[in-house]
Amino acid sequence: MLTLEKFEEASEIVKKVTQDTKLVYSDYFSAQTGNKVYLKPENMQMTGAYKLRGAYYKISTLSEEERAKGLITASAGNHAQGVAYAAKAFGVKAVIVMPTTTPLIKVERTKGYGAEVVLYGNVYDEACEHAYQLAEENGYTFIHPFDDPAVATGQGTIAMEIIKELPLVDYILVPIGGGGLATGVSTLVKLLNPNIKVIGVEPSGANCMQESVRRGEVTTLETVNTIADGTAVKTPGEKIFPYIRKNVDEIITVDDDELIVAFLDMVENHKMIVENSGLLTVAALKHLQFKGKKVVSILSGGNMDVITMASVVQLGLIARDRIFTVSVLLPDKPGELVRVATVIANERGNVIKLDHNQFVSTNRSAAVELKITIEAFGTEHKNQIIHALEEEGYRPRQITANL
Repeated sequence: MLTLEKFEEASEIVKKVTQDTKLVYSDYFSAQTGNKVYLKPENMQMTGAYKLRGAYYKISTLSEEERAKGLITASAGNHAQGVAYAAKAFGVKAVIVMPTTTPLIKVERTKGYGAEVVLYGNVYDEACEHAYQLAEENGYTFIHPFDDPAVATGQGTIAMEIIKELPLVDYILVPIGGGGLATGVSTLVKLLNPNIKVIGVEPSGANCMQESVRRGEVTTLETVNTIADGTAVKTPGEKIFPYIRKNVDEIITVDDDELIVAFLDMVENHKMIVENSGLLTVAALKHLQFKGKKVVSILSGGNMDVITMASVVQLGLIARDRIFTVSVLLPDKPGELVRVATVIANERGNVIKLDHNQFVSTNRSAAVELKITIEAFGTEHKNQIIHALEEEGYRPRQITANL
């Protein structure tokens, strides 16, 4: 059972390995949503995510014999690092099975904490099945990433910290993958103050918990498809599902495109790197149907490799019309390129790429195609540049930006 006494015990134990992640008030998201928005930056933990809490508390509850057998788990990355770090702290062996799609940074950091890493399967569920097989073959003690009341209790210590710091919080938004974090947070919240609402957030391409709650039973999705790799789970936890049904007030989903924009918002306005799963609660802020409330968004992790960051930033700039591409037809004669560039420069647009195609027409003198990729301040500025090109007699056609 997840009791108040166990949560209090866990809160003291996890302090040995966790950073003090004070709430961060967000002027930007507060203005955007009409609520008072606070961020719980678990991306600032030693291992880059909240998972260290549940892993360390769970291992602390094991007997010496259970720890001596060696530990094994399956994880898309954050729980892996949590178990690896905690196992090192207890001086025991850890084997981590990770999907082959796990970002390199998570794999390397897990190894860096001294764990043995086995890459297997394309999604968490396949890796987990293999981990169970290895545990049986080698006698390892299995540490489940979410379907374990002790792990969920450790994760729930986040709620203890939130309520101590912001007693009058109205809503807490929590990401959901398998459900361990949401179980711990929502259960403790309802024990401390049943009036606080807990909203779970899943990626729309991996909404296993939402489907399970809707059907009233644990449901397995046929496939998952999301850039939020830390929450790409087909089947939620059986043991913790009753706690979710009882204590989570609502589950909403967000699309991957929303996560891309949320990443850009976090980098520009809070100078924070938050991974896609951790951004679920940020993207969800725009879906809230109320105003004037105190809202806490839990940022569950920040483990993202640089290549993924670069891709997400680029896509975010395109989504925000900060970068766009237009195609114009112009006569193939001296001065035309300068003329187009002058129009853009006069509107304070910044040309970052040109593609001049002389073979779009058999009559080059009549028309050649010029594709121009432009940096702008946003949608209004983009439209201003396009209008200026139209005023000059061109017919700009917007096409997909390609950097």
